Amino acid sequence: MNNSLKFEEYRNKYKEFYFNNYSVKQDSKAIYLQYEFEIPNLAKFNPKIKILKKNLNFKDINTKYAKNMIFHIGLIELISYWKCTCSPKIVIKCGYLNENQIKWFKKLYFYGLGELFYTNNIQTNINDFVNIECINETNEFEYEEIKDSSNGYIVPIGGGKDSVVTLETLKINNKTDYALIVNPKPVTLECAKIAGLEDNNIIEIYRQIDQNLIDLNKQGFINGHTPFSAMLAFLTYFVAYLLSKKYVALSNENSANESNIIGEKVNHQYSKSYEFECDFEEYSKEYLKAPVKYFSFLRPLNELQIAKIFARKEKYHKVFKSCNVGSKEKEWKWCCNCAKCLFAYTILSPYLYKEKLVKIFGEDLFEKENLLQTFIELTGNGIAKPFDCVGTFEEVNFAISKTIQNLESKNLSLPYLLEYYKNNYNLVDTKNDITMLYNEENNLNKEQNDMLRKEVFLIDK
Repeated sequence: MNNSLKFEEYRNKYKEFYFNNYSVKQDSKAIYLQYEFEIPNLAKFNPKIKILKKNLNFKDINTKYAKNMIFHIGLIELISYWKCTCSPKIVIKCGYLNENQIKWFKKLYFYGLGELFYTNNIQTNINDFVNIECINETNEFEYEEIKDSSNGYIVPIGGGKDSVVTLETLKINNKTDYALIVNPKPVTLECAKIAGLEDNNIIEIYRQIDQNLIDLNKQGFINGHTPFSAMLAFLTYFVAYLLSKKYVALSNENSANESNIIGEKVNHQYSKSYEFECDFEEYSKEYLKAPVKYFSFLRPLNELQIAKIFARKEKYHKVFKSCNVGSKEKEWKWCCNCAKCLFAYTILSPYLYKEKLVKIFGEDLFEKENLLQTFIELTGNGIAKPFDCVGTFEEVNFAISKTIQNLESKNLSLPYLLEYYKNNYNLVDTKNDITMLYNEENNLNKEQNDMLRKEVFLIDK
């Protein structure tokens, strides 16, 4: 049965999805969040989140303010479970949302699941794909603005080049207080330690998927990409509130705004987009009200600018990883066969090709004939951009053209993929240097913009 038929069958069979409850508790080691979701006549789910305490000075987790944020984290967590059947109704039994909030979450769910709908050939629309109903008719939470003397920065890191650039730039300016890592791996921990952060300055969060979801995925229920960065938004906001930190500095560049499908709003990185960032800021001011600012420090930049900065951060070159395929192995490695690997290789190539890049990846990805179709898709000459966290067509074509020019200026032969590009496409004009751009459409304040501009344009360096 194809997935579009599954969509209709499951919606008819499993008409409701319940958000039954949530709980919070703590001991000397950690704070524990747990949620209870249910698809009647199919399964119950109890996903868990653990935040290590270490020697961190957390606020009281049992206030109405804190519980409101915990409830909101559950509203994002439920997406991974709801998608199994895409039930036409979500029933919230443990909290309250008004009509504007419901509209906000429907937008996030719909566009955050755009890739899942597209890849599963599911035809639906933002009005009809789900209805959200709250059992409670009044709000149990307090929305009065929380005021305290919050200050300082938390930087979520994932092990890739982008978060390293944010971490290093803020560290140079004595701004980084904490790195935050969800489901830490040796690579992410090592990046934080290379930046000079002590163990007590590394916030470790462990997110546990319920086994029942994994079993349903194996049975062929609807599965696909969910907006993890939206989960990160609510979770990091909550942690920043607990630690009285003002800024959560993400590392989403302006390239995250580009759709994977030309002419359609289907974006693998929707919850990393500027649109979502602004939506979240507006929502948090109205319904969370903590003195926390969630924003992307790298929003003014494109991927090529970030790669150019990262190329100078040589102490991270042996450590960083951003391959999703390789992250599933016991030891995180570059798989060297996916779109994410080829994109990272390509975007760094104007600055590190050939010897330094081969040393990082273990082989020359430009010589791999099996990557030709992925290469074509990355350049915008295929049907769609690969569904992964990759940059824009403009950035990829600029990087490739620049690398070809660098090699030819030294009378060096071109590797397979670059030779293919030169024979089939036109090189872009690299005199119009996109690494000298700066996108003013961002949520940085003047001090933050000044710090980033110095790093991009090497002011006073």
